[in-house]
Amino acid sequence: MTGPYAHTLFQEGAAKVRLPKDDRAPWPEAVLINTAGGITGGDTFSFHVACEAKAHATVTTQASEKIYRSLGTDAVIKTDIVVGPGAMLEWLPQETILFHGGRLRRETSVSLAKNARFLGLEATVFGRTAMGEVVRSGSFHDRWRVRRGGQLIFADDTRLEGAIAQQLNRPFLLNGHRAVATLLYVGPDAEDLAVDIQHIASRATGLCGASAWEGVMVVRFLNVTGQKLRADLTFVLDTVRSGRALPKVWLC
Repeated sequence: MTGPYAHTLFQEGAAKVRLPKDDRAPWPEAVLINTAGGITGGDTFSFHVACEAKAHATVTTQASEKIYRSLGTDAVIKTDIVVGPGAMLEWLPQETILFHGGRLRRETSVSLAKNARFLGLEATVFGRTAMGEVVRSGSFHDRWRVRRGGQLIFADDTRLEGAIAQQLNRPFLLNGHRAVATLLYVGPDAEDLAVDIQHIASRATGLCGASAWEGVMVVRFLNVTGQKLRADLTFVLDTVRSGRALPKVWLC
């Protein structure tokens, strides 16, 4: 995006994008919509987001994405993000909910100019606990690759396969938690933000920890329900985003 309008906009299939007007937002917000209402095995969704030099934008999703039971093949979500010199992009999708038998392979690739800033989030809920759902089996693979000036600065892979419920109960994995999130920030003030979050982490309803190095900050979240995870994410994002209001779709 450049200025208040999208330079290039392309959509097809069940993947749609809308640019709602929000007087609270200091720059454009794009909302991604899956008109199919969910994803299952064999489905592939691809997103390409480019933020041009000195532009600022926020990209989010209309609602939580649902990964339904598969007959054997993976559902695939691929996101390719490019942020130009002096630009700032916020990638803030709402939670992904994995149902019993669901199979998801999610790949996020980010390419940043040396002086670009980026705020990215991926949150996953393993079954809706309020509905008594248990993800007894399935497949989940979440892959991040982030480069700044062509150099790899962050690589992260999470993989769960087979008896997911049993694995989530292991102390060295999620220790019984059912909601997890990773928040990544790349910018010159990353170390200062990490200190701020470390000071407030004890006020979170679940587990929350932040670390930073060379202009990169990573915050990890664990919680027992998606609703409580959302509360902690909102709490921390308020600090990272200097009190700016979250996109309206987050509040629905």
